[in-house]
This record gives sequence, C-alpha cells and structure tokens, in this order.
Amino acid sequence: MNKLPLPLSGVRILDFSRMLAGPFCTAILADAGADVIKVEGPEGDDARHFAPKVGGESAYFMLINRNKRSLTLDLKSEDDRRVAHELARNSDIVVENFRPGVTRRLGIDYETLSGLNPRLVYASISGFGQEGPLAHRAAYDIIAQAMSGMMSVNGSAGAEPTRVGESLGDLVAGLQAVWSILAALHGRDRDGRGQHLDIAMMDSMFSLMITALSQYLFAGTVPGRIGNAHPISAPLDTFAAEDGHLIIAVANDNLFGRLAATIGQPGLAQDSRFATDGARKANEAELKAIIESWTRERSVESAVAILEAATVPASPILSIDQVVASDHAKARGLVTTAEHVTVGSIPVVTQPVRFLGSVAPVVRAAPALGQHNAEILKELGRSIIADRVQTPAIAKR
Repeated sequence: MNKLPLPLSGVRILDFSRMLAGPFCTAILADAGADVIKVEGPEGDDARHFAPKVGGESAYFMLINRNKRSLTLDLKSEDDRRVAHELARNSDIVVENFRPGVTRRLGIDYETLSGLNPRLVYASISGFGQEGPLAHRAAYDIIAQAMSGMMSVNGSAGAEPTRVGESLGDLVAGLQAVWSILAALHGRDRDGRGQHLDIAMMDSMFSLMITALSQYLFAGTVPGRIGNAHPISAPLDTFAAEDGHLIIAVANDNLFGRLAATIGQPGLAQDSRFATDGARKANEAELKAIIESWTRERSVESAVAILEAATVPASPILSIDQVVASDHAKARGLVTTAEHVTVGSIPVVTQPVRFLGSVAPVVRAAPALGQHNAEILKELGRSIIADRVQTPAIAKR
C-alpha cells in the first residue's frame, strides 16, 4: 500500500512565538509535516542565548525549533510588517505567545490578521489568558506551577513546595495549543472560518490536577505533599533496595495478591489491614516497612526482575543518560540526528507519535537566525528585500 504524506503536509504556520510554549507547539506541528515559518526579530529568539551552547548555538533552542524555517523581521518597521501581513494571507495558522496587547501594538493581532485572512486559526498562548484579572501578568513556568496548585502537592511530606523538574507549565500549554489548533483547523474546513484560541499556562496546568481536584471538589479534602506515594492507592511509591531505590506500582487487589506472594508473604492479601486499596492506604507506613524488608535485601536490578517475572509493575529510577542509552530509546528512535547549517550533526528529539500509514518524516535541524530569509521572501516575490533583512552570518556563506 502506498504511504500517505505526513498529515499536515501543505499546512503553513506563521510562528511569532519564542522561548518554549509556542516553539514547542509549532515543533510538534512541524514534525507532522507543517511548513513552519519562524519569525524572529533581528536579535533572534531569547532562547538562542540559553546554555549549553554547541558551536555557538543554543542546544535548548535547537531541540525545540527543529523542522522550521527562520525569517528575520523587525515588526516595528512598516515594510517588515507588510511582509508579515503577506505571509498571513497565505498561512493557515498563526501562533504567538506575547503578553496580551503586544500583538496589537506590533500589528499582528488576531483582528488585523483575520481581517486579511478569515480562514486563519490564530493561537495565543499566555500565562493567564487573554482576559481575566491576571491577564496582564507575565508568567514563567515556575509561576504557572505555583499558582495552578501543582507545587502545593509536589514534594516530600513536611518539606517545602517543589516545582516539577521540567518546564511543565510551558510544555503543557504547548500541547493544549496543538490539539486546539487541530480542532479549529477541522472546524475551519467545515465552516470556512478560522478562530482565535486563548491558551493559558495556568489553566493548562490546573486542568491536569485530576487526582487533587477529585479529592477537593468531591470530598472537600485539600491534598498536601506526600512525596512519591500516590494520594489514593498503595503500595505505589519508591522503595529502598540494597543499592538504590525502585518503583513498585500496585493499584488493585489482584496485583497486590501477586506482590504479596512474590515477596513470600501471601497472607498479606487476606490481612484486614491490607485486603483493600483503602485499607492499604490507611496502613501505608506499616505496609511499606514490610515490603522494604524484602527489597532492602536485593539490588534494584534483582528486585525489579523478580517483580516483572511475576507481572507486578516495577521499575528502576533512571537518570537521563540511562534513558538515552536504553534499548527502548534506541528501538523507538527517541533520539535521532540532523545536520545543522553551522554546527554539523546534532541530536534531535521529535514528537513521539508514529504515523504508521505515512511516509517517514525527514528531520531537519533548527535553523540559524535568518537562514531562510531569501527563500521565503522569494516565495512572496520580494527577493530584493532579502539582502536587507538577511543576517550577516548567513549572508557571508
């Protein structure tokens, strides 16, 4: 059977976003075949200056701007703004993550661009949304984590609130933008008109708090920090081994029976303290001590192997280097490579979903600043301007 083109082949995205949330969104859409034109000011996206750097280029920037074309425009310039408007007329999607009000001052707001192209799907990503009492506030990931409630439940019991160790607020907002853009694109194809999408980092984080919200909204319980334990089920936690820690995840009676038998204590499954999930949670400390009397006598590798053989969910806790080196990561192609115009071969991590009926994507490295100025402006019939806006580093080559 002939392979299909990538799902978003033929879709053009005008990307005014910078830093993380917006670029993460557009990178995912680019992975699916969209033509993403990343519009940057002459100074470039702030993320281009983040460490670590390889060959003068930010590794952080290169990871989240793969498969895009870079165009430098000074949107305070009337002529460059006209270029942005011409591109908007020929685009399907616009993504921006400025603070509310900035796009209007730059002349690239939804009202202006949708007036030029009513079919545009226009996604605005911000900290607290386009309207509301906090809309004027800037937000970084840690602020979104703090104000969404996420930090209040993350950390060890009795310890201070802790942010999740990745920029989850930005990344989740980017993911919310992806699905909503695709939904609006489908609606546009049905109705003939695009629309403005309002994606807030705080709202996106808050919507993930399913367990905490179920406890509060339905039971009136305000959850706190309990470390790696699960707030409802047990045993579902980290357990000390002879040479480190492992995870054991048991959330039903059948699994607990298998765990009890595996650690040589089959009677635990009939013990009234541990016979149900609720009872196990109520007596969690006592149960953890019993399980750790078994795990502490074994290495992490040995304990996990025994539990896996008994089909009890368990795992080691891997560091990032161990994940990259794992057979799973290699078999699934989680890290691939691409050729960067100045750095050479670089590692690339694309979105993880495989489109099994489509042609294999060709992964392109993130662009150098202004790398595609001449190419994009020529497509608009504006090749004369290319030399003026092209960055010196690219123009020399």
